[in-house]
Amino acid sequence: MSRSTDDLPAPGASQDLLLPGAAGDVEVILAAPRTAARGYAVICHPHPLFGGAMSNKVTYTLASIALKAGFYALRFNFRGVGKSAGAHDEGVGETEDTLLMVDWLRQRMPAASPLLLAGFSFGGYVSVRAAERARPNLQISVAPPFGGRFAYAERPQRPDCPWLVIHSRDDDVVAYDETAAALEAYDPPPELVTVDGAGHFFNGRLGDLQSAAGAFIERHLDQP
Repeated sequence: MSRSTDDLPAPGASQDLLLPGAAGDVEVILAAPRTAARGYAVICHPHPLFGGAMSNKVTYTLASIALKAGFYALRFNFRGVGKSAGAHDEGVGETEDTLLMVDWLRQRMPAASPLLLAGFSFGGYVSVRAAERARPNLQISVAPPFGGRFAYAERPQRPDCPWLVIHSRDDDVVAYDETAAALEAYDPPPELVTVDGAGHFFNGRLGDLQSAAGAFIERHLDQP
């Protein structure tokens, strides 16, 4: 398959797109790094039934981290959010749409370009669920619901790549202790960065998120 970046935004620019999905249009914001691209990232937002959207500040911050690292950064609204068609599908359809976003970008990137999959809360669950087929080079999850009352019955397989989880110890939505215990069941467990006093939404603490995720990307990006 021939690959072309002709329909991607110019360096430093962004595009608002509607891409066809299984449930109808998917609303997308795609941003390009200011320098030569080192890879591409797809970022998933928190639970749509609790106000989650691609405009969420943690999701936006993850996209900004990817851009700063030299990645194209794609955020999109899950089904039923904004201009995205369809209805919430408990993570199943959302996983398929995540894979569609990955494939759309992959077809436009040079072969072997590294993929970063990232997500916050429900989006952390969805992006890890998508990793089995997307086969990312790096995975970042912020407060993923893998334990406690927000956990899903199906525990996703471990991504076959370096995996960073960032979670606040006082998270009042996704319990830290239960998620940490669930993560320990993976072999090997992901790298876990614990933040104190940031709550679920990292209010006033997005800098901690930027430092941990940025260092993780730089540490692993150029490794085989």
